[in-house]
Amino acid sequence: MSRQQRAQIDEMVRHPRPKAPGSVEELRAGFRAMMAEMIVPAGIRTRTATLGDRPAVLVEPAGTPKAGIILYFHGGSYVVGSPETAMSLTGNLVTRTGFRAFSLDYRLAPEHPFPAAIEDGLGAYRALLDGGADPSAIAFAGDSAGGGLTVAVCLAARDAGLPLPAAILAFSPGLDMTRTGESMDNKAGIDPFFTREGMEHTGSMYLAGQDPHQPMLSPAVCADLTGFPPILLQAGTNEMLLDDSTRMATRAREAGVDVILDVTADVPHVFQAFAGVLDEADEALERAALFLGQRVTSGRSVDPR
Repeated sequence: MSRQQRAQIDEMVRHPRPKAPGSVEELRAGFRAMMAEMIVPAGIRTRTATLGDRPAVLVEPAGTPKAGIILYFHGGSYVVGSPETAMSLTGNLVTRTGFRAFSLDYRLAPEHPFPAAIEDGLGAYRALLDGGADPSAIAFAGDSAGGGLTVAVCLAARDAGLPLPAAILAFSPGLDMTRTGESMDNKAGIDPFFTREGMEHTGSMYLAGQDPHQPMLSPAVCADLTGFPPILLQAGTNEMLLDDSTRMATRAREAGVDVILDVTADVPHVFQAFAGVLDEADEALERAALFLGQRVTSGRSVDPR
């Protein structure tokens, strides 16, 4: 275990911490600046695409891609972020699996609160299926809020009678907008990224007055996961959202779903983004790639537009 690396990462993301939540513009600019420091792997090529009525970025390996598609949902509390801010994560999944990835530019709050992001995710999945992709060749993946979308969009697809994807991969997912997990309190101050005040600030933008006690807002405590595909949940012990993953894993097991809960000690929220500077990040991405490679099967290709 790389104790020195983990300590350096914690110090880097902890300072400077804003004294109070900023404006939407400040939050978005700050997030772009932070994520621009992450290492994007070589050996990928990107181009713009459209899924449903939303733009996306198609990320492909430099060589011939394998028959598999990752539908990726970026993080950012539903308020900030873009396919570009998640490129270190998407690029690493592509280079390690050989699959193509579509990173969706879904609508953000507060301009477009719940359920806009879920509607966009479902539209993107429908577009892949309508374009000829076999659901057994598709995996949903995402980080933070995007990790929450992997589950919410799967719920929406099931409710719509669509075939479900082959797998779900979620990095430090946000799966409980009720914020009732014990880690919300016992990891406060340990988490270098989040405070309850900050999460309530962005969460209120996404909720826009909606009751968070709904399956698509708090699947870790409200959703029926019957029939779900295999799930891999990766989280760190230093994050306030840790219990979103632990409770989701329990709920999935109780529903008869194959689920892997992969928790790494002393690492922060979405630590996988630090690939190239944190050994645990690279190791977790290797486990994620193995999971996807074992569950995504060869299926019909889709023509990205």
